[in-house]
Amino acid sequence: MKKKIFVISDGVINDTRFLCGEIRGAGKPVIICADGAAQRMKSCGVIPDYIVGDMDSIDMETLAYFETKGSRIIRYPEDKDETDTQLALEYAFGMHPDEIRIFGALGGRIDHALANISLLVACVKKGIDAKIVDKDCELFVIDRACTIDGRDGDTVSLLPMSSDVRGITLEGFRYPLSGAVMEIGAPYGISNLLTGAQGNISLESGYLLVIRQFAV
Repeated sequence: MKKKIFVISDGVINDTRFLCGEIRGAGKPVIICADGAAQRMKSCGVIPDYIVGDMDSIDMETLAYFETKGSRIIRYPEDKDETDTQLALEYAFGMHPDEIRIFGALGGRIDHALANISLLVACVKKGIDAKIVDKDCELFVIDRACTIDGRDGDTVSLLPMSSDVRGITLEGFRYPLSGAVMEIGAPYGISNLLTGAQGNISLESGYLLVIRQFAV
């Protein structure tokens, strides 16, 4: 059985029911909360396995509650270079998971959202299947080939996460590509569409961000 870890960041989660449903549907994933994100777990009736961060955004009553329920508290100093989400993700790396799903990583402060998206590159470098997921979309980074399982009409946007990405080929999309190059500053990969239940993406070099917006 694959080892799956859910990292809960302290960004925006507009529908907590979605998060609760994802946790229940995953069986028994390891739950790692970045600091104040742990407060969302109460409404799900979930005890996080780990709470990681400098504990500046979680109220002490909630922290004490989860600690008495068995959550392990991994505390870092407030003066640090890493974000709490990065620390939670790095802690997850040490557990050698097969899959990581990151929730609450978008919305709110744009600097934190961009930082969280950039962490997907670190996951690729570790060879870990990782995605940022919310109710409306999923994001992941690739450095070779992937198949997107979706629905006809899903919007898929592609953005380079390195100075350039070369040899991009798209199949199963309204706007196909063959051996294309994407560079930072020329975002022509926005708002492509799946033409069926699957789309294939391959590339020769670089890191490519894939954003799939779920069709309504």
